[in-house]
Amino acid sequence: MKLVRYGEPGLEKPGLIDAEGALRDLSGVVNDIDGSVLGDAALSKLRSLDPAQLPKVQGTPRFGAPVANVGKFIAIGLNYSDHAKESNMPIPKEPVVFSKATSCIVGPNDTVVLPKGSVKGDWEVELAFVIGKEAKSVSEETALDYVAGYMICNDVSEREWQLERGHTWDKGKGFDTFGPIGPWLVTRDEIADPQNLAMWLDVNGKRFQTGTTSTMIFTVKQLVAYVSFLYTLKPGDVITTGTPPGVGMGVKPASVFLKSGDVMRLGIDGLGEQRQQVTGG
Repeated sequence: MKLVRYGEPGLEKPGLIDAEGALRDLSGVVNDIDGSVLGDAALSKLRSLDPAQLPKVQGTPRFGAPVANVGKFIAIGLNYSDHAKESNMPIPKEPVVFSKATSCIVGPNDTVVLPKGSVKGDWEVELAFVIGKEAKSVSEETALDYVAGYMICNDVSEREWQLERGHTWDKGKGFDTFGPIGPWLVTRDEIADPQNLAMWLDVNGKRFQTGTTSTMIFTVKQLVAYVSFLYTLKPGDVITTGTPPGVGMGVKPASVFLKSGDVMRLGIDGLGEQRQQVTGG
């Protein structure tokens, strides 16, 4: 299934995308797409519905973040060796874990607003996944059973605040609008292998990132096991898994950073596409 939330910010309704690509309203079935409907039993109930019997949504409404009430927004840094090299950082021996503020979460096509004075805004196409049931110190062998589904994340970053204004990455990663996710949450039964997904990102029509999740240093199942040892993961928590090479900071001979008026487009096989206009700075 492809689960979505659509409508104006703060007024989103739950929905799903049917086999023909039409948007169907789920508000008569569930109140929202959040942790309460992401367990196996609840998803099985939704899967048993006949989409043709659900109201068809007319027009092209805005898509919000496909998961509401995210408790934790956890990110993994330097999870592709080529990206670590272009960032002039060592290849990690263990996952680099940091948090993005949940207040940075926006819809997949919402405007990205650079903070005042920003000169080093950057992009990162990433595979994200959503936890479906409580996970505490789970094994790698069972880890994927705790994943409700997958989606795209643009881990927007402000490199000056991330790397030059102290030693915590969170500051440069958590500005408002720096967490576009979606357009939809694709349930795990539709993704045969999360480690075999092509991904890309363009800025102003120029391809900067081309990669595949097959080159991740730490796989999805390894990350579920590792992070669930650090924190108890709850239904609706989001983990975004790192980016392949091609970020603006790594462009040679001179870095390229975001400015007002730029347009980012990004996608991952089977998970759709995002598009964000940039303002601010």
